[in-house]
Order: sequence, then C-alpha cells, then structure tokens
Amino acid sequence: MTLSFLLANTPIPRDLPLPLPLPEGLLKTLLVLFFLVHILFVNLMVGGSILVVVAEWLGRKRQRWDTLAHAIAKTVTVNKSLAVVMGIGPLLCINLVYTMQWYSANALTGHAWLMIVPLVTVAFLLTYLHKYTWDRWAQGPKKTLHHAIGIAAMLLFLFIPLIFLANINLMLFPSEWEKVRGFFSSLRIGNVLPRYLHFMAASIAMTGLFLAGWFGRKSSDLSHLPGFARPELRRIFYRVTALVTMAQFGFGPLLLFTLPAAGITPQLYAIIFSGAAVGLLTLMVLTLELRASDEQIGRHYGWICALFTVVVLGMGSGRHVYREAALRPHQAAIQERTQSYAAALAEFQKAQAGKPAPAEPDAHQLFMNCAACHAPNTKLVGPPLTEIAQIYAGNPEGIVTWAMAPGKKRPEMPQMPPFAHLGEASLRKIAELMLEKGKVP
Repeated sequence: MTLSFLLANTPIPRDLPLPLPLPEGLLKTLLVLFFLVHILFVNLMVGGSILVVVAEWLGRKRQRWDTLAHAIAKTVTVNKSLAVVMGIGPLLCINLVYTMQWYSANALTGHAWLMIVPLVTVAFLLTYLHKYTWDRWAQGPKKTLHHAIGIAAMLLFLFIPLIFLANINLMLFPSEWEKVRGFFSSLRIGNVLPRYLHFMAASIAMTGLFLAGWFGRKSSDLSHLPGFARPELRRIFYRVTALVTMAQFGFGPLLLFTLPAAGITPQLYAIIFSGAAVGLLTLMVLTLELRASDEQIGRHYGWICALFTVVVLGMGSGRHVYREAALRPHQAAIQERTQSYAAALAEFQKAQAGKPAPAEPDAHQLFMNCAACHAPNTKLVGPPLTEIAQIYAGNPEGIVTWAMAPGKKRPEMPQMPPFAHLGEASLRKIAELMLEKGKVP
C-alpha cells in the first residue's frame, strides 16, 4: 500500500512533539527485551493452567496424576504474579514509542480491552481457590466442582491473551481501523487466529521445558509425588515439549504465510528461517534426550534452554522488524501531519502578532455585564441604580470592593456573583457610570 493511498483512506492524527525520557532506539530495544521476559511468564501461566487441567483429569483414574496436577498448580500462581509484574516494562515502552497506534487500537477494541483487569482478577481468584481447595474438595461432587473451577480459570487464561493479541495485531494496520466495530470485528483484521495458535503452542512447549527442569533438578524433593521418578518426569515433560515443538513447524508457516504484506521484508524472512533452523536443532537435541537412559537424561537440558532462548530472541526480533516495517508509512504520515500543523500554527501566530491590540471597552460596554440585574429605576434581580447611587454617593471604590467579593445583604434577593475577573480598572469605570446613571434628576 502506498503512502498516498494510506493518506487518502485513513484519518491521520497529529502527534504532540514531547521529548522521550530515553533515546528512541534504546526504548525499542527495551521493549523487545521486556516483552520477551513478560511473555515467558505468560507462557508458563497459560501453559501451566492447561497442563493442570489435563493432569487433574488423568488423576480421576490414577491418583498420582492428581498429585502431579497439584504440584503444577503451585507453579501457576507464582508465574502469574511474575507475568503481571513483568508486564509493566513493555507496556510503558510501547506507550512511549507507538503512542498513536497503541491508544487507537485500545479505543477500537473497546469494552473487551476495559474488561482485561476484571477478567484477570477473576482468573487469579479462581486459580487460588483451585489451589487451596485441592485437599478439601478431593472426592465426589466437590472434586467435580474443583475440576470445573480449574477449567474456568484455564478458559479465562486462554481468552485474556486473545484480547491482548487482537489489540497488538490491530495497531499494526491503521488502514483497517475504520472497519473495526469492537473486539470481535478486530479479530478479522490481519491474522489473529494463526498468531493465537502459535502463541498457545509456544506456551505449552515452554511450560513443558520449564517443568522438565523444575521436577528434574537434583535438589527437588519428589516425596510429595509418589509414583513418579525423576527420569520419568523429565521424559513426560520433554515429550510434551517435543510434540508441541513439532506442531510449531505447522503453525509457524501458517503464521508466516497469512501475515499481511505490509510488514514483510527480506530481513524478516532471514530472522524467521534462522529461528526455524535453530528450532529444528532444538528438536533434535530433545529427541536425543528422550532416547537417553534414565541415568543420562537431563544432561543436555542447559543446551536445550540455550537453543530455545535463541529461538525466542529470533521470534521477538522478527516481531519488532515486522512491526517497524508495517507502521513505517503511518509513522511518516503522522510526522508530516505534525510538521504541517506546527507550520500552520506558527504562521497564524505570526499573523496575529502583526495586528493592532483590540481597543479597551468603554464604560457603557462594560456595564452590559450588570444591565441584566440593575435597571435605572426598577428593581430586577438586584437593586435599581438610583438606590445604589444613594448608598455609594461619592464612593465608587465601595462599588468596586463590593463587586470584587460580594456578600448576601438582602434575604429577598439572590447573592450577587463576584466580578473580580473584570479587574479593578474596569469595575471602576462601571461604578462611575452606575453612579452617574443613578442620579435623581
């Protein structure tokens, strides 16, 4: 889409040229890094809630899975707190760097965006209820209710990221904003569904890798997980990671080939295909681990984490490269509009500066502020001028003092409002005219 087409079809706002607290390049780098840390814990929260529900369902027939589900649930509440705290950094950075696009997308997704905080609150409360009633609601209908609470929390954790994702996706396509009529219509913009599938798969894979390390570490106490040996737990969660990573080789191309062309560049292709190559290498190392003996499984865990880190950094960089390319025309249009407005404003101020100052109003013009309440001989809202002239004869300053801060004198009349905004000089002109008009012939 050319810039001229964009300008012709999209309302372009002007920006406020306020200074940034840090260099723009540094803010963008921090945005990518902070976002990756935040999304790591979001992945662990979302993926953990899914694995808790699955393990608890398996536990209805085999108790050891129920115990494992409880152990995973304890990690979810910690990871959700870290996800919230770590979300502050990227939110601050994106507010500063992409202010116009970010807030426009927020407004367009409307009520769904406003519902995030209440939904997150409910999800957190359900998560804690699920964890702390595990032993008390362990049998019969209470166990069914307990499982339902876990499912409800999981569904909320699945839905809330969709709102974020729709919002982040929408800000990339200003030319589509006029078509949006709320959250659900925003889901038709760009390629929300493939991005969502990719995110969900990443959440499960990252959680599987995390749990393989969490339960597989030598210092972990597995006495509360009867029926599970350390190598078996490593193997279970390695298998989860490997299977979902294989699925990503389907979701990844689906995401790439449904991306709108607005932000696709050769640099993006280079980053994505490099990341995919590292992902394939990661999968090979995972396969080696799964085939290792009980004594040797886990020896490549550090390498797997390092390779995953490279993949995640690649995906984060790719997202930024796409965002920059997609928003470049809109950013340029905003800058042009801002400069045009500043030039027009400077021209207007220059023209105004050359005009003579307006003449000071005379006493008769100023008295129009008082005429609605004070007639020459008739009582209106306030006393007539003849009465005022008798009270303040030879004392115009008394009228000025009263008008600056009037009180309430007469119960049958409303209190006069202050006229200090006219200034003492104008009030004196009015006072002298009132005394002249109020003279009895």
